[in-house]
Order: sequence, then C-alpha cells, then structure tokens
Amino acid sequence: MAQTFDFIIVGAGSAGCVLADKLTASGRYKVLLIEAGGTDRRFWVKIPVGYGFTFSDPAVNWRYSAAADPGLNGREAYWPRGKVLGGSSSINAMAYVRGLPHDFDDWEAAGAAGWGWDTVRQTYEAMESHDEWHEQSRRLRGNGPVRVTDLSERMHPFARNFLAGAKEMGWPFLQDMNAPADAGANTLPGEGVGYVRSTVKDGRRWSSADAFLRPAMTRGNLTVVRGALVEKVLTSGGRAVGVAYKIKGWQELALAAREVILSAGAVNSPQLLQLSGIGPAALLQRHGIPVVHDLPEVGQGLQDHLAVSHFFWANTATLNDKLGHRAGQMKAGLQYVLTRKGPLSVPVNQCSGFVRTKGAALPDVQVYCNPASYSTQANGKPQIDKDNGFLLCVQPSRPTSRGRICIQSADPGQAPLIEPNSLSTEEDRATAVRASHLLQALAGTPAIRAVTRERRAPDIIGMDNAALLENFRARAGTVFHPTCTCRMGNNAKDSVLDARLRVHGVAGLRVIDASAFPNVTSGNTNAPTMMLAHRAADLVLEDNENRPLAAE
Repeated sequence: MAQTFDFIIVGAGSAGCVLADKLTASGRYKVLLIEAGGTDRRFWVKIPVGYGFTFSDPAVNWRYSAAADPGLNGREAYWPRGKVLGGSSSINAMAYVRGLPHDFDDWEAAGAAGWGWDTVRQTYEAMESHDEWHEQSRRLRGNGPVRVTDLSERMHPFARNFLAGAKEMGWPFLQDMNAPADAGANTLPGEGVGYVRSTVKDGRRWSSADAFLRPAMTRGNLTVVRGALVEKVLTSGGRAVGVAYKIKGWQELALAAREVILSAGAVNSPQLLQLSGIGPAALLQRHGIPVVHDLPEVGQGLQDHLAVSHFFWANTATLNDKLGHRAGQMKAGLQYVLTRKGPLSVPVNQCSGFVRTKGAALPDVQVYCNPASYSTQANGKPQIDKDNGFLLCVQPSRPTSRGRICIQSADPGQAPLIEPNSLSTEEDRATAVRASHLLQALAGTPAIRAVTRERRAPDIIGMDNAALLENFRARAGTVFHPTCTCRMGNNAKDSVLDARLRVHGVAGLRVIDASAFPNVTSGNTNAPTMMLAHRAADLVLEDNENRPLAAE
C-alpha cells in the first residue's frame, strides 16, 4: 500500500536539501525525499581538493555526455552531475558566487516576478554565514546555514601573481566578489578579481547536504529514501498526486497530499517531466508516452557556460611543486589528516572575478586563474603535472545560445539527449573572441610574463580574431553550469513554470532547481540554486498554509 506524504521531493541535491530542511522545520508536514544516489560520507567528497577524484566516479556521478556539438567542431562533452546526497554540491569545485545584480533583474524581466536583485540579495543574506580572514584573525559574519569561507590566507603564494596581473589590466581587487561595490567607486557590484570564497568549513567541503539536510534528518517528519530512481510523476485529473520509483529492483509508489516537487537538476527534471507525459506532445508520442499535458518548452532553453583555458610553464614554484610528486602528495595528505590544513584543504580554483570586454556596458566575462597545471586521463581522473605550471581561463558569462534536453526513449534508465547548441548566435561568437583577447592581454602583462617560463601550445598570444574563434571552438568546454530547461516565465508559450515555480497547467507540481532559471547567471551556479530553493520553499509554505494535512 502506497504511503501518503504532504510533500514529495525528487532529488536530494543542492535545491532538494534546502527544501527538505525548510518544509520540515515546523514539524507540521510529512515530507518524502527521494535520491537516486547514496551517501556523501566519502573521503574524496569531503576533502576540498577531492573533486578531481569524484569527477568521473560512477558511485557519485551520473557521468552524462552531450551530443556532438556543431558549434564546438562536433566535439562531445562530458557532463558530470552529482548522484549522491548533496547532488552537485557534493562534487563541485566549491566556489561560492552569487551572480551579478543584473542577472536577477533579467529574471524578473523574463517573467519571474519577485526574483529581482533586491529580493534575491535578502535571501542570500538570510542563508549565509561568512567565515572571514580579517586583520590577522578570523571572524564569523551572519548566522545562516551556508558556510562561505575566505581561504585567502591558505591560498598558494603564486596566486599573488594573478592579482598583480589583474591590477596591471586595470581590474579592481575585490576582497569579496559577492560584496556590493564601494560607494563612489567607478565599478559595478561584483566587478573585479579576488580570491574565491568557498563552501568549506573547518577544512572540509560544506555541501547543501551538510548545511540543510543533516539538521532535517533529525526530525521525525522527514523520510529519506536513497538509491531510488523516480520513473514517473503520477497524475490524476490534471493534478500531480504522487510518484512511482524503483529501488533494489522493486517498484514502489508514494502519494502526495499537497505537492510533488522536482529538484532533480537541469538534466533530470525535464527528463522526468517528459517521461511522465508532460512536455512536447510530438516528442512524447514518438516514444509511445501518453500525453498528460502538452507543454512544448519542457527541456528547451538549455544554457551553460563555456570556458577556454591555456596552460603555462612557470619559472617558480606552483602547486605542482607539492602535489606533482609522490613525496609531496604524501606530505600534504599527512598534513591534512593531522591539521585539516595545507594544499589539500583549499580548492584548486583560487582567483576569479568578473570583468568587461572592450565596449561592454556590464561585466560579461568571468576570469579564472589557478596556480597549477594538470590534465585529465582517459579514465577521467586528474593528472597533475610534475613540472611547475599555471592556468589562465576566460568564460563568457551570459551566453545567448540555447540548447535542449530530450528523452531518447520511454526507458527511465536511458540518459536523455543533451544538445548544448553552443556558439549558435553571432553575439556568443563575438563575445568568445573578445574574451580571448582579454586572456591574451592578461598573459602579456608584466606580472604574468615575469613568472612564465614557456607558453604551452597552442600559444594564444599571436592569434588573430579568426584564430581565436577557431581556438575557442576547438578547445573550449563546459564548466558544468547547465540551467534553464524548465525555466520560469510568463506563460506556457515561453516557459515551463510561473514565478512561483508551478508547472503551467498541472496542479500540485513544481520544479525547484537550476532548471528553473530564466537565464544562466553570470558565474558559478551552486549559490543561486540554493538561493532559489531557499526562497521557493517560502512560496510553497505560503501556498499551502490553509490546506489540510496528509494525516487529516
């Protein structure tokens, strides 16, 4: 016999963990949280530098691949996505980047009423606590569950060269890239370069599962089911009433007295809607799925960030000096085990920021600078170079190209088709060239030239516009920020959800994760995904305040 809950949440990732916490906090509602993956209590999940080892681990990762992408010379990209408690917040690079104010004002302009910057900023402030390095000591600012840590005093000394190069480029230094611009400064909020703030607490990854799910799991009104694949949302009379899922080979049903909430991510949420008969009618019919609701935009509108990286050999010590050799790795490992400090306690992404390309009115590129050089082996594991090196990287922040995600069959176990449709607009191609010019200029600053022993092939310095675009097509890759596949908007003609994250035309069903973004934010997407879920939970509670409970 199927058990009935007030709310069923599909996916214990960055958003689902937030929802589980906030919907159970009052003790009033019975909540079921279903996760396809297993425990996040794994060494390489918790150690900050360990995401290189979870990058291709099937125990915690869906390990998707995108289709051949014409805009990237027909290359097929690897798309890791978290399949574990905490979702992608358990396998990401831990960079905590809110996004820029105009990102969210654009959300509101796209039909997501109430999601402008002023509201979003208040949500961020409510959920964050900042562990900051200040005048030779540490202090904690704020009391939210998301721990955002300033690791600048632990960054590799080589990173100072990046900041010196940024200064020579005329880019402001940001103590905190999430802070508002200084009054009277000739910059916009978030414009400039600084040390990356990270979701790390006491030398360990601090995922959405740590911040939100662990407290919720102490409550008797939350049930968590792991290792379960949700195969279908059950509907009746135009309303979502439950889900069907498979666990250990057995088919199970769970009913929702109030709502079913999909938080399975930008790949799996549209896939699950389509498998449930909610999506483009022609696609569903082609795979023999009865059409519950013809909603053409499900799976459409996919946006992601592309970045191009160039590596350089250094004439002074970088992280490779410590981690490129067995003895150094063992020493760093012992230091971490004994003190939770040292190179293993800090993510490799150490400096970043938003800057403007020539003629841009707003910051339109994110820059990354890492004090290490490395490669990815055929098995997906990282291989750090033995020789000292470093990386410079640029990422166009607000692409206009849109792709799609579509099921390839009615089998829930088959991965969906991912079509990024990269660089399909002239605007994106032009931004890729301008961003590449910035990388050329940064590599050519006196500060960077002074620590460069050799520019590794391909050498970006002498490339003209045509060569820069071809270089971008040939070498740029995803930085794993898929969004917008169930986006908020005005109506069913331009979107999947309304501004309260409700699926157009299907009662009792919401999608609350990165797929709900109307457009991709300028930077890393984990922080805005948690923010979206934090505010969306309040909307869910408001809409259900006067409805009867599951047990009534």
